[in-house]
Amino acid sequence: MLTQMWSLRGRFKILHLTWFAFFLTFVCWFNFAPFATTIGKELHLTSEQIKTLGICNLALTIPARIIIGMILDRYGPRITYTALLMFAVVPCLATAFAQDFNQLVLSRLLMGIVGSGFVVGIRMVAEWFPPKDIGIAQGVYGGWGNFGAFGAEFVLPFLAVGTAFMAGGTSNWRLAIALTGIIAALYSLIYYNSVSDTPPGKAYKRPKKNGAMEVTSPKSFWAMLIMNFGLIFALGLLAWRLAQPKLNFLNQSQMITAWVLLGLLYAFQTYKAWQVNKDMLRGTKTFAPSERFQFRQVSLLEYAYVITFGSELAAVSMLPAFFEYTFALDHVTASMIAASYPFLNLVSRPSGGLISDKFGSRKWTLTIIAVGVGISYLIASGINKAWPIPLAIAATMLAAYFAQAGCGATYGIVPLIKKDITGQISGNVGAYGNFGGVVFLTIYSLTNAATLFVVMGIAGLICASLCAFFLREPKNSFAVDYATEPEYIENPPVAVTQDFRN
Repeated sequence: MLTQMWSLRGRFKILHLTWFAFFLTFVCWFNFAPFATTIGKELHLTSEQIKTLGICNLALTIPARIIIGMILDRYGPRITYTALLMFAVVPCLATAFAQDFNQLVLSRLLMGIVGSGFVVGIRMVAEWFPPKDIGIAQGVYGGWGNFGAFGAEFVLPFLAVGTAFMAGGTSNWRLAIALTGIIAALYSLIYYNSVSDTPPGKAYKRPKKNGAMEVTSPKSFWAMLIMNFGLIFALGLLAWRLAQPKLNFLNQSQMITAWVLLGLLYAFQTYKAWQVNKDMLRGTKTFAPSERFQFRQVSLLEYAYVITFGSELAAVSMLPAFFEYTFALDHVTASMIAASYPFLNLVSRPSGGLISDKFGSRKWTLTIIAVGVGISYLIASGINKAWPIPLAIAATMLAAYFAQAGCGATYGIVPLIKKDITGQISGNVGAYGNFGGVVFLTIYSLTNAATLFVVMGIAGLICASLCAFFLREPKNSFAVDYATEPEYIENPPVAVTQDFRN
């Protein structure tokens, strides 16, 4: 596969077009971080408001990833990704034209929807690549797409400074942010006209029921409800943060109203889950052994994504300001240094997927990497102004490698749980990445960087222990065909088989 990567034909063409779509959504999603301090000074924002905007940037991605996962399973990745890329221009322009904190809150909340694009490509790549290559394929998709965070933090400050003459000599952050959305919208047209949902001769498999995830046992049903509550809790945490006296975006009655609405949302979500699964819960429907899966395994992957992608979101959001204030740097230099963290996505996430493919056990790959996540963040917690800057960069890049490789290892397992609901599983796991980002950034907003790194380190070590004892190796982890469904094993389409095995 690695030797054919640049053929730009067949499945590799789809892979490259799809990771670039993800790349653009990440550039848009993180276009605020490199300008956080500059925007704060221009619009007279407090440090608490700037930190809160980072949380807002992640918040709506939590429900959006679940909803996008359902839409994806029903309508396919081609249409879903196209619509999402087209939508990106809305929050980008809203941010570019914002004049105060309240307008920025609304624009960054909307931007969180764009952050759900990751889920779409997971299903697209899973349709085009076989299980034996799924780790490296998903790693390339996720890693090179996540490289968009580096593009935002490294390139956008140069663009803003280079066009300063158009903004009276000051950083032209408004133009830089607006352009990211315009480019994403233009690319949506290219993507729509260049991809298909599945290889020739392979049908796109849709879930039998829509509206919620269909599980295969009562225990899985209750586990799903518990995990769904965690996502609602993260949104409630954001509402509480926005009601704090130093922010005063929401008053107490508005916060309580938000909590009531979130409670109603959870009740509705639970009702839809019961509707989809009521026959199983009543015992009138059973599943063949080949169709069963444990939601506990999904829960473990969700927690793994909390400590990998969730910690990455937190780090990427806070590192520019952290380097600026810790080492007394200007915002352009600090952003360039902080960009070393997302820069590693180019190789670290694909390497996590590749190791998962080649190590022989996807479970133990994820477990060992989670240990690395924990130890590396604990090392980073010691960074202070007395450290040489190169050593501080090395410490953050070590943490970046393990967190990003862990993302690749996690999504080396996700598409193997249950094929026809891959979008929904990906959405739930991805949403927990944002849950982690919201929780970690909330902790950061109430404490400091050292405390944040310690919390993320301890969470990583706990995750490693849980994976070691409870995570199961997926069935058909290293199968050599595009799909593991019986119809494709017994009678695979000739064109597909040849394309894949050559």
